[in-house]
Amino acid sequence: MHRLYEGGASRLNGQVEHVANSPDTQSGLTYQGAGVDIDAGDALVRAIKPLAKSTARPGADTGLGGFGGAFDLKAAGFSDPVLVSGTDGVGTKLKLAIATGILDTVGIDLVAMCVNDILAQGAEPLFFLDYFATGKLDPAKGKDIVSGIAEGCRQSGCALIGGETAEMPGMYTGDDFDLAGFVVGAAERGALLPLHDQMQAGDVLVGLASSGPHSNGYSLIRRVADHAGLGFDAPAPFAPEKSLGEALLTPTRIYVKALMPLIRAGQIKGLAHITGGGITENTPRMLPGHLTFDVDYDTFERPAVFQWLQEAGNIAEAEMRRTFNCGIGMIVAVSPDQADAVVDALNANGETASVIGTLKAA
Repeated sequence: MHRLYEGGASRLNGQVEHVANSPDTQSGLTYQGAGVDIDAGDALVRAIKPLAKSTARPGADTGLGGFGGAFDLKAAGFSDPVLVSGTDGVGTKLKLAIATGILDTVGIDLVAMCVNDILAQGAEPLFFLDYFATGKLDPAKGKDIVSGIAEGCRQSGCALIGGETAEMPGMYTGDDFDLAGFVVGAAERGALLPLHDQMQAGDVLVGLASSGPHSNGYSLIRRVADHAGLGFDAPAPFAPEKSLGEALLTPTRIYVKALMPLIRAGQIKGLAHITGGGITENTPRMLPGHLTFDVDYDTFERPAVFQWLQEAGNIAEAEMRRTFNCGIGMIVAVSPDQADAVVDALNANGETASVIGTLKAA
């Protein structure tokens, strides 16, 4: 279903429908002359078809070119599902991708921000759609972007079943583009998180390590780099084997495959996806009103990128904690008797997990 559409041209079942841009059809005006290249859109659709196919999963038909994408919940193994949806973008991290020309990782960020959100509701991501808008469509660059989206879908086990590619001259200038993502997942009825009726004071908080800032705080990050007089092609002070741009474009970690088995086993009471607002503002989103939390920031390692940001930008600790994840990308609430088993299972599945706090009466 991934198609080219902007004003007067749309991609329908693999064919391009042309619509006049002016009532004066004798004027010789063309859509390409107005800045929209239908051929480039066709080339991009051809290039991304195998990427979408690589994300196939039970329940999904990943054929592109139609008006909509279909998903069979029964084929996916659900008997009485509740659907959970989410949408997000990448934010100003895209400015780094545009400045550096590194375009094949922000698609992972796009998927991650969406699937980690619905995972926090206990939902398994099923299918994903993207919206990619630019002023001038470059099929090679578009393919790089969608390749990252496909990789994010493979990491999270959801199918890329469609999307929209919009070429909009006059709306975006130069190499600028924007991305938005949309995910639909499902959970069996009665299994949605958080389990407020089971949460109680004394429950344990387990933190899963982040890969860096993920996709939050990049307006401040870019300001820090500018304040430090560093270009994105300079060696990263916190990772000198990489350029600053490469290091800051490390994609958001996706936690689906590590956490879904524990959710299905009933070992998890709640999840908090740590995005903008940090631990401070996101953890309460999973808690009932009668509970609050304590987190010991000394129990987990803070990636070097955050130390550099704090020192180079002279950022107060309180500002760090309310802007960045500071090293924790997801927080899990579990019973005390499940904490060790959950930590061991997460570490065995490739995560870096540890006990970082507890719940207490508000």
